Amino acid sequence: MQLLQITENATQIAKTTTGYIQKITDMAISYAPKIIGAILIYLVGNWMIGKVIQIMKKIFEKKKYDPSLDTFLISLVKVMLTILMFITVASVLGVDTTAFGALMVGAGVAIGSALNGTLGNFAGGVMMLIFKPFKVGDMIEAQGTTGVVTEQGVFSTTVLTAENKTVFVPNGPLSTGIITNYTTHGSLRVDFIMAISLDQDIEEAKRVTIEALLTHPNVLKEPKPVVSVSKVGDGMVTLSIQPYCVQADYWSVYFGCTELVKKAWDIAGVDGPTPQRVVINKQG
Repeated sequence: MQLLQITENATQIAKTTTGYIQKITDMAISYAPKIIGAILIYLVGNWMIGKVIQIMKKIFEKKKYDPSLDTFLISLVKVMLTILMFITVASVLGVDTTAFGALMVGAGVAIGSALNGTLGNFAGGVMMLIFKPFKVGDMIEAQGTTGVVTEQGVFSTTVLTAENKTVFVPNGPLSTGIITNYTTHGSLRVDFIMAISLDQDIEEAKRVTIEALLTHPNVLKEPKPVVSVSKVGDGMVTLSIQPYCVQADYWSVYFGCTELVKKAWDIAGVDGPTPQRVVINKQG
């Protein structure tokens, strides 16, 4: 009896073991293509991500963008492609990625809302680095600020004003607003006005003014300075005086020429306007 019981137990164990082996074999046959496919996608995906990163680095080296922007963009693209690759691998293995995708979208919306202004400044910085409306060293006027660009950052642009003030202009508003670049054509026209009295010889005043302008060491001979009558009235003739200079000498020319013209007028006898006051005597 004992021998018969042992034989039955052995037979039962053998059947159970055979059943497990069969199940494992069936699962291996069923999942093998998915596993192999997932491994292939992972290997090919990693290779493609590496190639994309290499191409981006070469493009950034040629364009000479801001190094901090290069690093940020490369890291961002690498993370996004890696996440996409893992989602694809999970999908091939039969994992339901719907919930994961919904979670990612929700997180993206939350982060985007929290960083709305920052992301706008970042996008603006990227656009300006690509289209280059100005570069470091240019004199620009934008967002109520005029000065020389000293740094183009990812989120803001640093401008040094004539008062030696450092202004940080957010890239978002800067990229969508009007930008006046005074340096694009290599020379700047300096505009200021001065007035002479109505009885003065206009042509003589123009001649003396231009001669005075050309004595300034930073005023360009070409284009030639221009002096024009901009207004006649209020007891004076207003002259628009326009010498040219390079961007770096703008303020030196602006203030220096004003002084030179005034001294030249004093020597040549060119009189400025005389203040007039009208007195009305009311009687009765």
